[in-house]
Amino acid sequence: MIAEVLLVLAGHSSSLFTSDHNLHPSFRPLLHPGEEKCLQVLCQIALSYRKIKQACESVSRSRSRYVCALCATLNQILKDDYESLVVDTEAKILRRDPDLVGQGFFVPLAAVRATFAEWDAPLASLESLMTQVESEDQWKPGPLIDMLLSRSKTGVHRIADIMSSLAVAVQRTWRGQLAAFLVHGSLSPIDPLTSSDSYILVEGAMPSCVSQQARESIVYVGRAIATVKKKKWESQIPREQALQHANLLDTVLPEDQYKFDLVISQIRTNVSEWLWLNVLTRKDVEESVVSLANYFLLRNGEFSLALIRDLEHLKISRLTTRSGGTSLIREQDLNLALLRASLGTTAQHDPIVVAPQISDAFRTDSAFTPFSWLTKHFHRRRPIYSALFNYLSSLRKTHTRIHTCWTSLSNAQRARRRWTGLGEGGTTEDLEVRKQLLRCGWGVVRDMGWFLDNLLGYVMVDVVDVEFRQFRELLNKPQHARSESIGRTGGTTAHNGGSTSADAGTNTDRTLIDFTTLRNLHTTYLERLVTGCLLWHPTLAAILRPIFEVCERFVAQIERWGGDVLPALLFEGSLAAGDNKVGAMVQERLQVVSEINRSLHTLLDAFYEQLSLFTSQQPFTATADASKSILMTSTGNQTALQRTFVKGKGTEWGGDVRRHVERLLLRLDLNGSFSMRRLSGGEVDVG
Repeated sequence: MIAEVLLVLAGHSSSLFTSDHNLHPSFRPLLHPGEEKCLQVLCQIALSYRKIKQACESVSRSRSRYVCALCATLNQILKDDYESLVVDTEAKILRRDPDLVGQGFFVPLAAVRATFAEWDAPLASLESLMTQVESEDQWKPGPLIDMLLSRSKTGVHRIADIMSSLAVAVQRTWRGQLAAFLVHGSLSPIDPLTSSDSYILVEGAMPSCVSQQARESIVYVGRAIATVKKKKWESQIPREQALQHANLLDTVLPEDQYKFDLVISQIRTNVSEWLWLNVLTRKDVEESVVSLANYFLLRNGEFSLALIRDLEHLKISRLTTRSGGTSLIREQDLNLALLRASLGTTAQHDPIVVAPQISDAFRTDSAFTPFSWLTKHFHRRRPIYSALFNYLSSLRKTHTRIHTCWTSLSNAQRARRRWTGLGEGGTTEDLEVRKQLLRCGWGVVRDMGWFLDNLLGYVMVDVVDVEFRQFRELLNKPQHARSESIGRTGGTTAHNGGSTSADAGTNTDRTLIDFTTLRNLHTTYLERLVTGCLLWHPTLAAILRPIFEVCERFVAQIERWGGDVLPALLFEGSLAAGDNKVGAMVQERLQVVSEINRSLHTLLDAFYEQLSLFTSQQPFTATADASKSILMTSTGNQTALQRTFVKGKGTEWGGDVRRHVERLLLRLDLNGSFSMRRLSGGEVDVG
């Protein structure tokens, strides 16, 4: 009988148990209730084992290499641990081991039950696992790894150990596909990690333990390697470097997120360094840097103004359309707006706009060009570029609308004076109030235009242009390059088996900067821009945004009133009626404009006060508060922004930034209006 039980535990059928896996009724009278219970438990263990083996045999026919790896590892675990336990138990019984054989001739079923008790929970868990695996027709590696890692997080040591082994086996198979993509740029026809044409990650190809930053780096590196091989350039990734990357990948698994991210980042840096040395020319880099500044930092003023106007028209047309079409703004609509905005400007013949490469500069599926390579190298700085573009475009848009409002008020004033002469019309009582309303409205638009003129001039001239020129000077400045950097400027770069001149107009004896220096210079450049634009200071940013909103509110109110702050004399409520000495419409508009005037001056005073306090009390370092800015909070990228900044720039950098802010203070208080009002504690005149 013991031999029969061992055969059942090994996965064979037996007459001891019925087809529904219960003890045969003919044996029940011969057994003690305790023995009967032991046999029933052993039958359940054997049943779970048989189901697991059958499930492995079934799903191992799957085309998925990850499921096959799971089944192969599971079979090996059962063979090494469970099946060997059955064989060892039989050997101990034959040797009459006193732990199993009582008095040399009696084998209690309780002893056999105790021997296999440790497999109760593991086999039940494995049976549940295989049931879940069989329930899906096709398993992607990401969800499969996530499921195994989730099941490994249990308090039962043997279950955790088995599930961890299965997860490691699947991760190693996935790592092999990753190595083929990162090292050789090749994709498997079955379960590829990305699409073969656009290199977009396939859904479910990455486990959740792989960070977003690592995913972007994987796509970037694999795409670069595949493109270099597809173009068949003379310069290819060195075999030694490919072997080094393969060895690095062999040391980590995605479940160890920190080490995995570190290795992927190292591979990305190495590949970027190689591209920098062998694919890009200095002309490519300089053109990319200029394009980033022209279009993301709005240095191309005519194009940026045209783009803002086109986007406003596009937004209004979508909101006011009455057709059955969708009101959403699609990507192709933005591309068309870029092309329309470039017409008649210096950007009309720029290939970066015509392509267009601006709208997908930071995307992972854009064409592999020098500009796209540089922007993807700067992918960690994408939140900063986004925040700077949002801030500068908002400032430029508000400034343009204030000027448009000024023009509208001027035209309305000229038209009215044709009929009213030097006065504003109306009765004697109306005349004074209408004059007060007109002066208050002109004062508001004058103060708004003055502040935005100074702020825009400071940002674009004192910050963006100055820092951009300094950045280009540093790029062209002779550097002590490392041994692996390019030692020539007028050399050649191989493409498609040929060679292209790097930059004939540059001195050939100048040493080029290496890739690491370029990255550090760019990081410092962006940090100085963000600091100079006041985006990193939370209090100043929290004041700037309401100032823009107040300006937009005033312009919208003037547009709602027909382009004039004064109501027409023939409008109902414009003149006094009945016992009222002043027209109701005039009084209402005066209250609205006065409230806007008070809000504006309160915000301007607070802005100047915070700017003055900061220059005298706070150290100039962006690392402390860069991620807390209200403007940057709207982008949802605080962590990435804070992580990008580099500490320890020294006193020279702090002095330059301090001079930037002092220039803004000088612009705002050139006539002493802010400082005198602070000293006198006077109130703002709203009339």
